[in-house]
Amino acid sequence: MDELAAAWRAVRARQVISMRLTLKSLGHIVARLGDEQARSLRDGVDGWSIMEIVCHLRDFDEIFYQRAQMMLAQDHPQLPAYDHEAMAIERNYQADSLVEAYGALQTSRARFVDFFKGLTAEQWARGGTHPERDSFSMTDAAMQVPLHDLDHIEQITRVLASG
Repeated sequence: MDELAAAWRAVRARQVISMRLTLKSLGHIVARLGDEQARSLRDGVDGWSIMEIVCHLRDFDEIFYQRAQMMLAQDHPQLPAYDHEAMAIERNYQADSLVEAYGALQTSRARFVDFFKGLTAEQWARGGTHPERDSFSMTDAAMQVPLHDLDHIEQITRVLASG
């Protein structure tokens, strides 16, 4: 049992490291872009601009954090669903600043990393019901963050390669 517990600790530690690395990778990409370029380069005719993608990552980092907080505070809560398309329109992502959006994501991510690093084994075992995935654990949450980042980093690099 100790080997299994050690293996899970290692997996979780690597996920926390991945949260930092994906954010750094995104930073290297957006550092070379200005606001106009970030607003004009899109993922297809009706797709999101790079600005909208970065703002989405910023806002969903906060949503992921709130869901993790809920799982920690409540017994198996029903995690809220969010309409990311509506959020992009309501918050007018296109008018944002790339530097400010990425800076806010950095701040959010540092808090999130500290949150995960501070969890006990019992807290890692907590979970909730995800609106799209049913049962969802704290480990799932730690895995979702860098995977979500990678999905959008791939999207941004594809946009840049085609633009």
